[in-house]
Amino acid sequence: MFMANSMKNTEVFPALLIDMEKLRQNLETVTRTVKNGGCSVMIVTKSFCADSRITRMLLESPAVDYLADSRIQNIKTYSGKGKETVLLRLPQRCEIEDVIRYAGISFNSEVSTVELLNAEAERQNRIHKIVFMIDLGDLREGLYYTEDKRIFSAVETILGLKNLQFYGIACNLTCYGAVIPKNDNLSILSGWAKRIREKFDTGPFLVSGGNSSSYYLIEKNKLPDGINNLRLGEAFILGNETAYGSRIKNTFGDTFTLEAQIIEIQTKPSVPEGETGVDAFGNAPVFQDMGMVKRALLALGRQDTDPTGLTPCDTGINVLGASSDHLILDISGAEKRYSVGDTVRFTLSYGAALRAFTGAYVRRVFTEQRH
Repeated sequence: MFMANSMKNTEVFPALLIDMEKLRQNLETVTRTVKNGGCSVMIVTKSFCADSRITRMLLESPAVDYLADSRIQNIKTYSGKGKETVLLRLPQRCEIEDVIRYAGISFNSEVSTVELLNAEAERQNRIHKIVFMIDLGDLREGLYYTEDKRIFSAVETILGLKNLQFYGIACNLTCYGAVIPKNDNLSILSGWAKRIREKFDTGPFLVSGGNSSSYYLIEKNKLPDGINNLRLGEAFILGNETAYGSRIKNTFGDTFTLEAQIIEIQTKPSVPEGETGVDAFGNAPVFQDMGMVKRALLALGRQDTDPTGLTPCDTGINVLGASSDHLILDISGAEKRYSVGDTVRFTLSYGAALRAFTGAYVRRVFTEQRH
């Protein structure tokens, strides 16, 4: 039976509970699978804002080849500490100097940006590695895979710049267009790798075949030959492959839990009275008439997390909605009798975890329990 946590004077809520042992087991499971599939491992640190406790574990793991992030501010915290560092989001012109200083590798698609990186690398007397992005149809970053002349021209430009190294090619799938990685579309990427090697006699290079949504292809032995790297975020932190949303065997989905305190309990109607318009976020809410409902108000809101990604550990509780600073729960069917000052705990989706780590008002609490 689920038991609520009672208030302790030393505790401050909301609190994000981080189970380091479960994270460690997730890391061991996913890196073993990816390595057995013939790929190097790039762990993406953005979902946990490159928290120093978690990145320390990654830095100490011999199975992790690269640490990657979309924010150069996060990369700064672990640059020069023993792993190759990768900027995943295309560099902004305002951050070129920091990209060269802190990221050994950056993903790029604009030749003009590449030329700026080369000039800054020359100024800093460094060699910077470029991974060129090819769009396989998900329609986010990269040159479209049918633009042969432009892709060949971009690679030729990179190869001709003295302070840059052409390090490889990559694609992104599922993040915007929700295109599922398959053998047929990833084969286009590995085909491009072959064409580039043949045309420019480059030798082997990184061919990064996507993120946690490509993980299932290794499990099914369907990852195309030539793909030699995967970028893992959600597979590591929550044990999910993200093509179909399945749990990866021998991983944990509750590595992070969020705990918030009850500040009010009242029985009220389930439908607002009076004319309604839009809420504080510009949405027109829809309410189901369930009669009178026992409602708990929590000191947790949209500024702290994504309420749609919260699942109460007490299965008798339903999330009704949230404003910027409050979460409203229906506790009519809760497993225990709650009082003001008690806390409620939730498991989190990827989006809810990302926002909780980003939130300045959420305290982080680490545990090292053996499971």
